[in-house]
Amino acid sequence: MFEAVQLGRVYPDNKTFVDAVAKRPPADVMQAYLQQKGTPGFDLKAFVAAHFIPPPAIGGEYQSRVDAGLRHHLDTLWTVLQRQPDTLARGASSLLPLPRPYIVPGGRFREVYYWDSYFTMLGLAESKRTSVIRDMVDNFAYLLDTYGFIPNGNRTYYLTRSQPPFFAKMVTLLAQEEGDAKTILRYQPQLLREYTYWMAGAETLAPGTAQDRVVRLPKGELLNRYYDSSDQPREESYAEDVAAAKLSSQPPAQFYRNVRAAAASGWDFSTRWFGADGKLGSIQTTDIVPVDLNCLLYYLETTLANSYQLQGNAPKANAFLAKAQSRKNAILAYCWDAKAGWFVDYNFRTQLRSPQHTLAAVYPLEFGIATEPQAKRIAKGLQRDFLEAGGLITTRRGGGQQWDAPNAWAPLQYMAIDGLERYQQGALARTVATRWIGLNSEVFEQTGKLMEKYNVVDTKLKAGGGEYPLQDGFGWTNGVLLKLMNKYTPEKSF
Repeated sequence: MFEAVQLGRVYPDNKTFVDAVAKRPPADVMQAYLQQKGTPGFDLKAFVAAHFIPPPAIGGEYQSRVDAGLRHHLDTLWTVLQRQPDTLARGASSLLPLPRPYIVPGGRFREVYYWDSYFTMLGLAESKRTSVIRDMVDNFAYLLDTYGFIPNGNRTYYLTRSQPPFFAKMVTLLAQEEGDAKTILRYQPQLLREYTYWMAGAETLAPGTAQDRVVRLPKGELLNRYYDSSDQPREESYAEDVAAAKLSSQPPAQFYRNVRAAAASGWDFSTRWFGADGKLGSIQTTDIVPVDLNCLLYYLETTLANSYQLQGNAPKANAFLAKAQSRKNAILAYCWDAKAGWFVDYNFRTQLRSPQHTLAAVYPLEFGIATEPQAKRIAKGLQRDFLEAGGLITTRRGGGQQWDAPNAWAPLQYMAIDGLERYQQGALARTVATRWIGLNSEVFEQTGKLMEKYNVVDTKLKAGGGEYPLQDGFGWTNGVLLKLMNKYTPEKSF
């Protein structure tokens, strides 16, 4: 029934059906389907309508007031995008219930999303909504306690993968807002669970091989990759994946795994993950050691070391500091392209650095891994190759994917700006921030909306590409925008 509904495009967006709620127990629905599907004139669309309640769009009834200004809009959206603790019974819905309130991105994204939430929290902190940040961190701790990792989102169909591991950054942000370093201790068990998830299988891994999310490089260094434990089409993009697999030379299971791993990266999709032809069919995500992921895990290791220091446990603190130092050395050895002056991904199968330059190169600046000379070269490269009228493009390559030129995304703008500030590149950071704020403000004045992504090359055009229409809301855009407005343009009323 699922395949018939998804491949038959009963709903234009495959995510609609997997988010629908069954009106009756699943066994009863299946019994009715098996009885009726072979009868003359059976109408699948009518059957689905009779047995499922489609999901509403988050904020679908909300009408913004442009005349009230951008700051008013941002403040109102925290309420519009907030969900209360979930009460749905498992089995009736794909939703994984969460015990505390949370903020969703908006549009088709009706559930909490892992890495989105950190950037949303930046805005919540600016709005002095510390209790909401605490609720969301507690929800992620609950997911770690319940499932052993933080899924891509709180849906059953996301239980095969995670997303960029920002939990340690969330905990640190909450500690800063609460003014208590010991907040980190409260979440130490969950931070350890996250680390265990990412490093599972590392102990027995031979050099030059990978297992799940861990890669042991030829000289014995440990780094990580994105991975999904399923090799089937994504439930929420089923028809797209089945169609795309037919155009790939890879065996379907391998193709689906690579597609899912790219979804785990948050960059779904980008030519960053593709082969030399720049086409989805050549996707090779599981062969790639991403520079940004490993910077995040370096931060997780240093945060765990800090938690043990707070406990006075020097041996364990030193053990995690050693892990972090080893990872830092490996990032610098494998991901720094000295000739190009850029941090890139590393393909452990071919043992070659990626020729692709992307905005992921700013992560070693954000996490203090880059040397001063490296940071200066990154800043020059950003100015020369990535800076556009509305901010920083994601990659220098087009190709119709949403995580490519000419598109730009709030989280990457923030990581770039904050990373540049860390290395005393304040003038460029301010230029990026003010261009991004200007574009967001201009689009809001024209549409009354804040978008998931923006076209920063031709700012009069909407962002495009990807598997679904442009979404508005939008959690991480709101959070980053408010953070940047307060820092760089506090005098403007908007």
